[in-house]
Amino acid sequence: MTTEQVPGYWYDDDDPATLVLGALRRFRRADQEMRRRMSADMDMNVSDVQALQLIIAAENRGEVATPRQVSAHLGISTASTTKLVDRLAASGHLERVPHPRDRRSVVLRATPYAHRELRERMARMHRRMGEIARAVRPEARQDVADFLLAMADELDLAGTPLRAASDG
Repeated sequence: MTTEQVPGYWYDDDDPATLVLGALRRFRRADQEMRRRMSADMDMNVSDVQALQLIIAAENRGEVATPRQVSAHLGISTASTTKLVDRLAASGHLERVPHPRDRRSVVLRATPYAHRELRERMARMHRRMGEIARAVRPEARQDVADFLLAMADELDLAGTPLRAASDG
């Protein structure tokens, strides 16, 4: 389906912004579907893959990842985080190691197997995404980035109750 075929939903189909919003909607669906396919291919749920990505990203920055950070990032309870970590440890994707500065805490470390598995599945996609991003005209890149960041900010607020005018 091209962006011209995406209905406007709540927007007037004659509104020029509908083309951009339709493309964004299609991108979000494709991203969700890619994550579902990847997690199914790895025999994991989406949260497991997201946790691994968080842990590997922390490692790449020279930082440590803790169960508490995983819990906060995924918005799940401590009990759910423990189950997730247990699953990933049992599958050979991560290990618990003592925290370097806090002996009461543990650090989550992705195994070489996890690094290899994610890299094999994501390398081509990341390469193509870089090519697509570089194909955006240089003078338009800041506008595209600003648009996406503004949309991300709005989605971060979605579902947050609005305060009534009399509350403020």
